[in-house]
Amino acid sequence: MAEFDIVPSEDIAAGRATDAYFDRTMEALQHAGKNPTVVTEVTLDQFPTGEWNVFAGVEDAAQLLAGYDVDADALREGQLFDGGPVMRIEGRYQEFCRLETALLGFLSHPTGVATRALETRRAAPDSLVLSFGTRHVHPSIGAMIERSALVGGLDGISNVAAGEVIGREAGGTMPHALVICFGRGNQEQAWRAFDEAVGEDVPRVALCDTYDDEVEETLRAVEAVEDLDSVRIDTTSSRRGDFRHILREIRWKLDARGHEDIGIFASGGIGPESIRELRDVAAGFGIGSYVSNADPEDFALDIVEVEGELAAKRGKLDGKKEVYRTPDGAHHVGLADRDGPKDGDPLLEPLIRDGEIVREFDIDAAAERAAEDAETVGFGR
Repeated sequence: MAEFDIVPSEDIAAGRATDAYFDRTMEALQHAGKNPTVVTEVTLDQFPTGEWNVFAGVEDAAQLLAGYDVDADALREGQLFDGGPVMRIEGRYQEFCRLETALLGFLSHPTGVATRALETRRAAPDSLVLSFGTRHVHPSIGAMIERSALVGGLDGISNVAAGEVIGREAGGTMPHALVICFGRGNQEQAWRAFDEAVGEDVPRVALCDTYDDEVEETLRAVEAVEDLDSVRIDTTSSRRGDFRHILREIRWKLDARGHEDIGIFASGGIGPESIRELRDVAAGFGIGSYVSNADPEDFALDIVEVEGELAAKRGKLDGKKEVYRTPDGAHHVGLADRDGPKDGDPLLEPLIRDGEIVREFDIDAAAERAAEDAETVGFGR
């Protein structure tokens, strides 16, 4: 069996996927006989900024902490936040010291991906939007990318193995390679072979920009495949020209020939800006690198109390905190032992108690939460 450069799951769970200085920290603490009870918090920004992100990666973070003698509270998956703690961990510091590196990774990257996905979703609220981007990232994180894309509100995924991990069926139709295998001028053979070979549950979508003009290939595909659902236009940017004009022309030619029921699906370098420009002529979009290549968010984990006493490094807010959402959509941060804002709902909820996971995880519920919260805070307006 091939060996890939992938850190094994068991090493992550055991705390070996750690920065070396945490090993040195453990050596020093054990030598000194110190193992204080601490409160730590994961934050991106200390105060609310108005720049919203979608919290994701919570299930993996919970699995990492499970079995360790700690308590943890966190925002719900899909919750939007713009400052303050997203997670709080309490326990003896040596119990979870070595987990910090993996914990931050489990939260930082998925949150970046889910936030990009929500931006895309909000740009096309009534369109079919699919995640096509795992080819741009290391295959070991494909499931994280696809799950985070769904949390952000995308409608479907393309990675088969990732779908098996997260319990979702991957979808897809044909690449240019299929058409090229049949040769120039034989596009109809490729489209018909696809139609005859794949299951009835697979949408009949013809890729119509491999060799010839997009409009010409579209009209040929309509004649070649009975009950065609849609055409996909994936023209490379170097040959695209005015992409909106191309799609409008295809729509016109289809409608003029009585094919109003055949949709247009656009892909290739698509992001929120292009979606807004094209959503009146395209019924759906395939989103790749804009979502999958999202930068991880710069989360940090900091000690804020030691043995019940306020403690934090410079630039960080000490003390155990709570975050609240008020009816006007604002996000508030305050000390946990003080009264919160009037009508404010506390957002940090139990995740781990005595090393046991006390929360269930559901992708659809997280996506619904993100959509509702986006309306509340005005995300993407």
